[in-house]
Amino acid sequence: MLSARHGWRWLSTGQMFRESGDAEVQKILGTGELISDEKTYDVVRESLSGSGDFDHLIVDGFPRTMAQAEWLMDAKNEFGREVEMVVVLEVPESIIQERLQLRGRPEDSAEIVAKRMNIYRREMYPVLGYFAEQGIKIVHIDGTGSVGEVHDRIQAELDASELTKREA
Repeated sequence: MLSARHGWRWLSTGQMFRESGDAEVQKILGTGELISDEKTYDVVRESLSGSGDFDHLIVDGFPRTMAQAEWLMDAKNEFGREVEMVVVLEVPESIIQERLQLRGRPEDSAEIVAKRMNIYRREMYPVLGYFAEQGIKIVHIDGTGSVGEVHDRIQAELDASELTKREA
């Protein structure tokens, strides 16, 4: 919704991985483990390289590890981009489980989702600390409710940070 509203480009590493023809990536997705940093860098580098016409990018699902966060901060000049804000959607695990069961993907079993949540908590808290140390604004958004409600909460934070006013 944000990309459509503002003409920004949305880059989802999860979607890119799911659409990948790489058999190894497909196998890893089914286990709940993270895709290797090297494969992730390749996907992100290709997407960032092809996004020069967009004023802003929404990068969804990246970075997931400290090494990826450091790579992103090192690579931002290569792509002429700054990391302006990190949005953390706060959703109880029980609601995540419900949402993913409705999605019906093979990699969304209760066991795999629980495993991914453990990995997320272990990996993301240090990443968020790193971004905070870099002076990047981190906003925590209530991710419960309808898509429209969550969108409105994120939009309010973007407006408060004046990110949407820098488009002109």
